Amino acid sequence: MADAKGFKPDVDIRVSEYRIGAIGAGMIMAECHLAAYKEAGFPVVAIASRTRANAVKVAERWGIPKIHETPEDLITDPSIDIVDLAFPPDQQPALIRAALKEPHIKAILAQKPLALSLDEARKLRDEAGAAGKTLSVNQNMRYDQSMQVLKQILDKGELGPIVLATIDMRAIPHWQTFLEGFDRLTLANMSVHHLDVLRFLFGDPEEIYTATRSDPRTTFEHKDGITVSTIKFPNNVLAVSMEDVWAGPREEGFDSEFYIKWRVEGTDGVAHGTIGWPNGAVSTLTYASKKTTAGKWVTPTWETMWFPHAFIGVMEQLQYAVKHGETPALNVADNVKTMALVEAGYRSMNEGRAIKLSEIAI
Repeated sequence: MADAKGFKPDVDIRVSEYRIGAIGAGMIMAECHLAAYKEAGFPVVAIASRTRANAVKVAERWGIPKIHETPEDLITDPSIDIVDLAFPPDQQPALIRAALKEPHIKAILAQKPLALSLDEARKLRDEAGAAGKTLSVNQNMRYDQSMQVLKQILDKGELGPIVLATIDMRAIPHWQTFLEGFDRLTLANMSVHHLDVLRFLFGDPEEIYTATRSDPRTTFEHKDGITVSTIKFPNNVLAVSMEDVWAGPREEGFDSEFYIKWRVEGTDGVAHGTIGWPNGAVSTLTYASKKTTAGKWVTPTWETMWFPHAFIGVMEQLQYAVKHGETPALNVADNVKTMALVEAGYRSMNEGRAIKLSEIAI
């Protein structure tokens, strides 16, 4: 551990006993979920994917003992305690519903977005509640190290009342092919990270205005390419989240600049930093406070990264909730509120006006 100056950039592993069944064998599962679980000592006992050959390859890499022919077969395996889903949002709800029916399944970790619509997300929340099952959603940016430390700074009041917060992304996501058939792109699949983490930091928003234009690089039809959202939170907090998925030409002879930068300004201090994901680097944070640093800049440091280490926190909070019969931090009811914010952003885009969250039924 590097010098975090009294902060905790990563969670403690309090519970690690539940047997995980992994569904999906793509990049996010192979490079993030399973790498994190191996480091944390979380037992992954089975895997399944749409393509068995991919599941075999990932199982061999991470020493997973059992390979199921289909995701449905894995869900019915009585040795599984927690189903960990890394599947497209159009196919994920059916697998969640299958897991809700199995008595041996104690919990489900779903990907975000939870579903393709707010209405479907609400149904999944209610069905999980009726089944008495714990459903958690993988909003992993909350466990990025800079976001964890920033939250601790805010909770201590070191920046005073917050005035303005910004997230500025210049990066090119790898749009998975299944997205080509949907009518929602950046806001639902990339901005959702930033909108959710702003809720994590500042509470439930009151209003959002989202403007968008198409991305010149994305060849399939879409509306929300480059997105800019202005969000009002309680206590007069104003936030702006921009997702520039164009980020300039990316071609031979052109040096592109990719980053995610964030900044939070309060009446008593300022914090700013970067999210390391676009460049495979460690996230950063620097802050100055009239209250605690005499206005001098302080830079806590760490060696862990958003990808893959944040995924330890995501699975740990779920295991802890199952062990103690508690609601997980990343619970489905809270995620429905993030889905409502995304829905309000799309309504804002379509209607050309700011949307109050009170207009969106959750």
